[in-house]
Amino acid sequence: MRITERLTMLRFAVGQAYLWRDGDDLTLIDTGPAGSGPAIAAAVAGLGMDTAAIRRIVLTHGHNDHAGAAAEVRAWHGAPVHAHHADVALVQGEQPPPEPVLTADWERELFAAIVPGVPPAAPCPVDVVLRGGEVLDFGARVIGVPGHTPGSLALHLPEDGVLFTGDTIAEHEGRIMLGVFNSDPALAVESFRRQAALDGVEIACFGHGDPVLAGASAALRTAAADL
Repeated sequence: MRITERLTMLRFAVGQAYLWRDGDDLTLIDTGPAGSGPAIAAAVAGLGMDTAAIRRIVLTHGHNDHAGAAAEVRAWHGAPVHAHHADVALVQGEQPPPEPVLTADWERELFAAIVPGVPPAAPCPVDVVLRGGEVLDFGARVIGVPGHTPGSLALHLPEDGVLFTGDTIAEHEGRIMLGVFNSDPALAVESFRRQAALDGVEIACFGHGDPVLAGASAALRTAAADL
């Protein structure tokens, strides 16, 4: 799905990833589950570019449906993998993901239906360790948004009015909501509100669900008020 001339969304069986174009360079934000490499390569080709244009891979967190193909894509041309320090051990295969706190029957049922079917991710080295507050080469500000995982992060492109939330925020059937399967639900709510407080966000891109394509700041604030 081409969102703008610079922004493309890739949908997978579970979750999604994004390509951000900055001139002749691409940033891959999340990678989908293991085995998603061919789909990513096809999306890059659809932009009339080569996979060598992927200059960096930024992971919003270390779950298998977002970091699953990171090792595969990194192996193509050595694009450095960026991740928050609190999820580095998860991405590198040194520890399992934190257990989620499932707060409702519907969430437990959803977890049982989806998560066991996501293939395990190959361990992937993290080349750039983030802590929040950095501004990356393509203009994105890194925001620590723990709660889904300890090392969840968001990316805010203030000059372009774009926010990538990872799984801290989701969309389902037209409703913006707190992401599911959070390791610390209370902290996840705080992280949702931190992103909703950002000004000038027009486009919000989630790890699951359709993006908000206009007026995202207002939409996020309305949703945050219901938490």
